[in-house]
Amino acid sequence: MHFPEGVKKYIKYVQVEDKASNRPYTSRYIGSMVADIHRNLIKGGIYMYPTTAGSPRGKLRLMYECNPMAFIIEQAGGVASDGFRRIMEIEPTELHQRTAVYIGSRKMVEMVESLLAGHQAKVA
Repeated sequence: MHFPEGVKKYIKYVQVEDKASNRPYTSRYIGSMVADIHRNLIKGGIYMYPTTAGSPRGKLRLMYECNPMAFIIEQAGGVASDGFRRIMEIEPTELHQRTAVYIGSRKMVEMVESLLAGHQAKVA
């Protein structure tokens, strides 16, 4: 309910049955970024921690949570984004800077980015 509109659209998309793309996808939340991403490295998928009304800048820390995981995922052929730009290209402005993160399968992350961009364009 508190996620950006593009994230809500993505969640609805992955819940719709489509045998050609093997949907609906399952969702999991282990509660640990490292454990969730480890599972995605083995089985595929996306890890999302979007902005919310209560955390408009995101919740996870760029320097010591998002950057290390982004590096690992990119080495495995995946993508890490804040929804609009590559995590590894975000220039830190403070030690504990927070960010949204979408990390995992290139196809899945790019779809979230396109839905977020589409919503952004409608709002502007």
